[in-house]
Amino acid sequence: MTADLTAPDLEEAGAVLAAESARFASFGWMRGTSGNLSVVLARDPLRLAVTASGRDKGELTPADVVLVDENGAAVHEGKPSAEAELHARVAALTGAGAVVHVHTVASVALGHRHPGGIAFKDVEMLKGVGQPAHDVEVTLPVIANSQDMKVLGDRLEAAREPRMPAVVVAGHGLYVWGDTPRQARHHTEVVEWLLELELTRR
Repeated sequence: MTADLTAPDLEEAGAVLAAESARFASFGWMRGTSGNLSVVLARDPLRLAVTASGRDKGELTPADVVLVDENGAAVHEGKPSAEAELHARVAALTGAGAVVHVHTVASVALGHRHPGGIAFKDVEMLKGVGQPAHDVEVTLPVIANSQDMKVLGDRLEAAREPRMPAVVVAGHGLYVWGDTPRQARHHTEVVEWLLELELTRR
């Protein structure tokens, strides 16, 4: 641990992420070992608890997290998700306290269909991401996938829509964030609902 973070801090964060992960897995959004979650534990320097690589997201325990730095690298031991670097980038860029990455059918399908972004308007559920339900169009950005997290982070930064706390990675899935794990969860569920609605419309 760092000077200000202790093993119990990491375990507490692990318990929160395990509960959130089990919820998303129950929806079929984190099949197999796919997807990952994080929560910010410190800002200066940036430290995040990130779900460990290769774990079944429906069976995580509080120990299945890794402490990472601002580059997504493990601070001490453990193997974080390969996308930990992007979680750290999102947290630094947006000020988010938690980041969720899920692999949903709707996000992948619509990312292919709308490479320029997915627009939403006149839907009550937009209130769930802090936007008016009517008369205002909000676009969920879509970015091309990459196995290089710096490249992916650059694309996310360039495409980010401040009014939408999420981005679709084409052929990959959905990244969503919030001030807390609970808010990130709510944002994820709302954005996925909007995507599923759009998918049924088409």
